[in-house]
Amino acid sequence: MTPAIRETFSTALTLLVFSVVGAALLSGAHTLTRPAIEASERAEKLALISQTLPPGGFDNDLVGAARQLPVDALLGLKRPGLAYVARKGGEATAVVLEAAAPDGYAGEIRLLVGIHADGRIAGVRVTAHRETPGLGDYIEIAKNRWITQFDGHGLAEIPAAEWLVRKDGGRFDYMAGATITPRAVVKATRRALEYFAAHREELMQGAQP
Repeated sequence: MTPAIRETFSTALTLLVFSVVGAALLSGAHTLTRPAIEASERAEKLALISQTLPPGGFDNDLVGAARQLPVDALLGLKRPGLAYVARKGGEATAVVLEAAAPDGYAGEIRLLVGIHADGRIAGVRVTAHRETPGLGDYIEIAKNRWITQFDGHGLAEIPAAEWLVRKDGGRFDYMAGATITPRAVVKATRRALEYFAAHREELMQGAQP
């Protein structure tokens, strides 16, 4: 074996060792930190879900008891979502549905829609979006109270035809210069209510504590 070949072989072997050791360290770090990451993600999700429900409105593990929902056009999701059923003293009092508005100004807007057992909105929160900062991002609760105008409303009170922004003849406010974003959120919220109405018994009675 010539010196040049030995040097090439030695360099390749060294790189291989470093790669194996590096991969092992990364794998070990991931294994060690995964429980903490999962716990943090669970806490963040629970905090968002809890914002869509009245304080003290449930005493069960919402995330642990989540149920998978099939893909349905009313929820606007491209893949199965989850339903988080709130229970108080063993009785189902509300459900939080994962939903999406596919027609936001900059693409999909992901939502959590909390609905009381009687079909009224308990709360709506945006979990992800790409709307224009400073213009369409007022749908975030941290930046504006706009999203809270859905609270307490349902299809029994407001007909489906009036679940529109005021510019289109509906009941809901919007900010001038950014109507596409609220239109999408209002529509997605109404459709989530329609999904709940169509599956109420399954959602509320089929859940486990």
